[in-house]
Amino acid sequence: MAPLRIIFMGTAELSCASLAKLAEDKDFSVIAVVTQPDKPKGRELKLTPSPVKVLAEKLSLPVLQPRKARDEQFIGELRALKADLMVVVAYGQILPQTILDLPPHGCLNVHTSLLPKYRGAAPIQWAIANGDAETGVTIMQMDAGLDTGPMVAMRRTPILPTDNSQSLHDRLAQLGADLLSETISDYVAGKIKPQPQPATGSTYAAKIKKEDGKIDWSLPAEKIWNRLRAFTPWPGAFTFLRHADACPASASQPQLLKIWQAEVIGKNGPAGTVLSADKTGVVVGCGQNALRILELQREGGRRLPAEAFLAGFPLKAGAELI
Repeated sequence: MAPLRIIFMGTAELSCASLAKLAEDKDFSVIAVVTQPDKPKGRELKLTPSPVKVLAEKLSLPVLQPRKARDEQFIGELRALKADLMVVVAYGQILPQTILDLPPHGCLNVHTSLLPKYRGAAPIQWAIANGDAETGVTIMQMDAGLDTGPMVAMRRTPILPTDNSQSLHDRLAQLGADLLSETISDYVAGKIKPQPQPATGSTYAAKIKKEDGKIDWSLPAEKIWNRLRAFTPWPGAFTFLRHADACPASASQPQLLKIWQAEVIGKNGPAGTVLSADKTGVVVGCGQNALRILELQREGGRRLPAEAFLAGFPLKAGAELI
């Protein structure tokens, strides 16, 4: 039997595990890779290819980079490829029904949540931020809605206390790739009947903004800890140290502090106030309990364990974080 002809659409790093998995499987033939156009990055605004383009070129796969998925010329190129199936993983554009209808077996999407929960752009971060005990991946048959199509397969994984958005991203990327590879053949053969998503329980995972990383010390410590892990490495959890006599090294303007690692402790004190600062960490009062900061960074400085940070930037009890 000839390999299944697949067009792969993806852009983000999340997509790469699925593309690599399909490319190495002799039952599949990736006939084209569609990704977003190169984008200017860095101070010099140098045009930079997407992670998917880099991988596709390494695998010697043809690459298409339409500016808009609705472009008629691009749709004509897809039609001419006569794919059996399209696979979409973190592509970054809504696809028109015209594209979804092209392959005889339609389009499958790998989505990093247990649908219908966390439809949208940032399911990984919001699952951690909201304190969920588990998440997973869903293979979905795409329709014209936003992550609303029938479900083909699902796999779960716990969210560990040690997870941040990067570690969970990497685990879900591989989990999705494995599930996709295991699912496609049975799906194409008609052995799997896609199931409609439940009518209730849907939530929207909005795109993460830089300001989401700003710490609100009036929240319970556990909530702050969840958000810290959710927004690491980007945009990072950050706060500002108000100028005060409690911190002799501080300047007249508030100092930006980025928090990398912390833990919740059963101690109470005014929200946003440094309760203690020593080699075990910087303890800050929260709306409920306290957060012991274990690793942090000042603006323009290096990421440091609390003990090393305090050696060069002493903090005293009473300093205020805002």
